[in-house]
Amino acid sequence: MAKPGSFADTCVKALRGRCPRCGNGPLFTRLLDLAPACSHCGLDYTQFDPGDGPAVFGILIVGAIVAGGALWLDFTFSPPLWVQAAIWIPGIAALSLGFLRLAKALLVVLQYRNEAQEGRRVK
Repeated sequence: MAKPGSFADTCVKALRGRCPRCGNGPLFTRLLDLAPACSHCGLDYTQFDPGDGPAVFGILIVGAIVAGGALWLDFTFSPPLWVQAAIWIPGIAALSLGFLRLAKALLVVLQYRNEAQEGRRVK
């Protein structure tokens, strides 16, 4: 396994949805809800705020995949509209939830790794 604090270790923790400090406790209570703290090491997750970043990444990535896939499918096979809808509506839902969870976990783990804090004005 990768050494602690490395980029590979960061990616593994984000992919598994685990605590950025210990890598054991769950990061989420449900599909997209951040837990209040790590159940294993006690790290307080309320200090991390991924904000709208995961949604923006998800919209851009899923939009590109779906638009490209729908155009390819239409130009290659010319299926009826109901076939396109049957393929892409569940696909959009699954891709959106998957990317949103991954992006949220990655931003929280990166905030911990880089010790990110709220911006402050220097006087």
